[in-house]
Amino acid sequence: MANNSPRSDARPQAPLTTTQWLICVVAAIGFAFDIYELLVLPLIVRPALIELAKIRPGTPDFNYWVGMLFYLPALFGGVFGMIGGYLTDRLGRRRVLVWSILLYAFSAAGAGLSTSLGMLLFFRITTFVGVCVEFVAAVAWLAELFPDPKRREAVLGYTQAFSSVGGLLVTGAYYLAVTYGKSLPEIHGGHEAWRYTLLSGLLPAIPLMIIRPFLPESPEWAEKKAKGTLKRPSFAELFRPEFSQTTWVTALMFACSYGAAFGAIQHLPRIVPGLPEVAGLPAPRQQQIVSAVQFMQEIGGLAGRFLLAFLAVRIASRRSLLRIFQVPGLFIVPLVFLYPAVHNLEMLKWGVFAAGLLTVAQFSFWGNYLPRMYPVHLRGTGESFAANVGGRMLGTSAALVTTQLSNVMPGTGSAAQTAYAAAAVALVVYGVGFTASFWLPEPREESRPS
Repeated sequence: MANNSPRSDARPQAPLTTTQWLICVVAAIGFAFDIYELLVLPLIVRPALIELAKIRPGTPDFNYWVGMLFYLPALFGGVFGMIGGYLTDRLGRRRVLVWSILLYAFSAAGAGLSTSLGMLLFFRITTFVGVCVEFVAAVAWLAELFPDPKRREAVLGYTQAFSSVGGLLVTGAYYLAVTYGKSLPEIHGGHEAWRYTLLSGLLPAIPLMIIRPFLPESPEWAEKKAKGTLKRPSFAELFRPEFSQTTWVTALMFACSYGAAFGAIQHLPRIVPGLPEVAGLPAPRQQQIVSAVQFMQEIGGLAGRFLLAFLAVRIASRRSLLRIFQVPGLFIVPLVFLYPAVHNLEMLKWGVFAAGLLTVAQFSFWGNYLPRMYPVHLRGTGESFAANVGGRMLGTSAALVTTQLSNVMPGTGSAAQTAYAAAAVALVVYGVGFTASFWLPEPREESRPS
């Protein structure tokens, strides 16, 4: 293969400054706890529904509410996340970041104190809104703080890799809540692990709220704003000939990436209790095994994000980079749900490691790719359309598809039916995503439009 490295200045790069290191650390923490807030739901949805609504797992009502709790927050998050992307271009990256963190931090606390399904759903919606806005603002902010193309690719790749650390942390928090929750203060007269896990999402947001207001605004955005040359963002501009192919294709492919996660992987906590080795165990032990499986998936996701970060500065073609994860995922992810998820716990642990690696790496890909495709005044707006309309609004609807499809799938028990439904959804979204990659535009030779 010829020169695969994205172009950069031939001169040696100066070391990162103290401020730049602080920016990277804060960004990594932010990405970690974005995912922390999102991935708590698969772990807590089953016990939360049992306590708040007294719904029996596997019934149509239970599947309906699981679908609603997965999809409605994503739908609202997508709508308001798109508005947040527009405001990121209008008001600045840093200001929107701070307010989005405040929103999802206090929403996490509200969700943990919920007394009804409606209250839980409301605070999951506001949590999701904060996370959706934060992701778009953070990616635009980082991309503009590091103008050198190679360094920008590395910073975006490695800071986003810490998203999977958030998955590991929430898995650990749930395990601790299950194991030691009886020693914690009562919440509404009980010691339910799902409540403590939700409340734990408030703690890591505190340092972010303190530090981020003191970090610099994007110099690229601020300079244009000061000179009066910053154009007004417009959603209509996304569909002009220069950007329309990028807008439509990235939205569809982002949807497929999210579809694999929400339509398959995030249903594992409800699938694992149906495995032969797990079904007869007491509920606390089942929850510990769910945490162990989730841990393997998150380790796989972490490995995938770091692998993407490593390859992003070495492979010039974005299509080739993405297909390294798409092609094996097309075969491996559906197979994991067709056999190990129904028959063998140990095989499932290794299978979800691979599924997490191949699927989660694609989320980091979009964080690296999208800032290169839009100019400064349109960067947040363009990212938000792909991430929120494509990923959050369309892609997460796969969760609803899986929960409804599981009602009519073959299989002995609700867990097996859910596993087979997840396999079908994974096959479809991976197939559509791979097909769409043939129309994915390559970035401009240097780095991105200005």
